[in-house]
Amino acid sequence: MRVLLIGANGYLGRFVADRLLADPAVQLTALGRGDDSDVRFDLASGSPGALTRFLDAVHPGVVINCAGATRGGARDLTRHNTVAVATICEALRRSGCGARLVQLGCGAEYGPSQPGSSTAEDAVPRPGGPYGVSKLAATELVLGSGLDAVVLRVFSPAGPGTPAGSPLGRLAEAMRRAMQSGDGELKLGGLGVQRDFVDVRDVARAVHAASLSAAQGVVNIGAGRAVRLRDAAAVLARVAGYGGALHELDQVPVRQVIGHQRGESEHGTPAAAYPYPDGCGSWQQADVRTARDRLGWRPRINLEESLADIWMEAACRI
Repeated sequence: MRVLLIGANGYLGRFVADRLLADPAVQLTALGRGDDSDVRFDLASGSPGALTRFLDAVHPGVVINCAGATRGGARDLTRHNTVAVATICEALRRSGCGARLVQLGCGAEYGPSQPGSSTAEDAVPRPGGPYGVSKLAATELVLGSGLDAVVLRVFSPAGPGTPAGSPLGRLAEAMRRAMQSGDGELKLGGLGVQRDFVDVRDVARAVHAASLSAAQGVVNIGAGRAVRLRDAAAVLARVAGYGGALHELDQVPVRQVIGHQRGESEHGTPAAAYPYPDGCGSWQQADVRTARDRLGWRPRINLEESLADIWMEAACRI
C-alpha cells in the first residue's frame, strides 16, 4: 500500500510515520515544508495543480493529512488548517490516483459541551475559538468533497513529544522548575478544566486503522473519559517524585492558567476575556463507540503512562 503522509514532522505526524513504517506492507512517502521530507511542498501556498501532478506521479492509495497549525491568529490558522485542506481535496479530485483521504481533525471543533456528557459524532459543532473554527471548516471541506474520506476528531493528545505550550507540557515544566529550585510548594491555576486525554501512540494506531478501513465521515478518537487537570497534576507529581504541596490558585488572571499563551488571545483581544484558550469550555469527553465499531480501535495506553513519558522528557532538562 502506497501512503502519502503530509505533516510527518509534526507532533502527531511523527508517531503516525513510525506506526506506518513498522508495517512492512506500507510504502511511505512524506510530504512537507521541511528539508527532511521526501518531497517539499507548502500546502498553504502551493497550487492544487502542482499537488495533482505529484499525486499522479506517485499514485498513492491513501493520503494522510497530519499537517496544520495550533497557534497563531485567525488568518494563519485559516491558511494552514483550512486553505491547505482545500488544496488537498481539489488535488485529489483532479488526480486519477483515486486515493483515500484520512484527515486529522480535533475535538475543538465541537466546542464546549455539557459537564458529565459524552460528545458523539452527531453533536452539532459549536467551536469556541478560531482554531476550532478553522479545523471545522476543513472537516466540512473533506465531507463535502465527494472523496473516499474519513475525519478523525482527535481530542487532547498526550504522551512523549507533548508540546511545551500545551496544558500538560506547561504543567510538567512548572514541576520541573519547582524541583530544580527545591521549591516545596507549587502554585497552579486553571486546574478545574476537564479534558479527554488520549495517548499520541494510540492516535497513530487509529490513523493506521482508518487508512485500512472503509469508514467514512467523522470518527472521534479519545480515551472516552474526562480527567480533571488537577488530578493529572497529582499523578504527574507522583511519577516525578515531587513531594511538595500542590496549591490551586483561585480566580487567577487567565493568562496565568496552565496552557494559556502570554499576551493577547488568538482573537487579538485581551487574554482575560477567554478563560478556555482551546474554546472547549470546562469539560470535554469523547464518545468513542464509533471508533470501536468501525475501526476496531480502542485506546490502550493509560494517562499515567502518558504522563510518565511527558515527565521523562521534562526531567532531561533539569
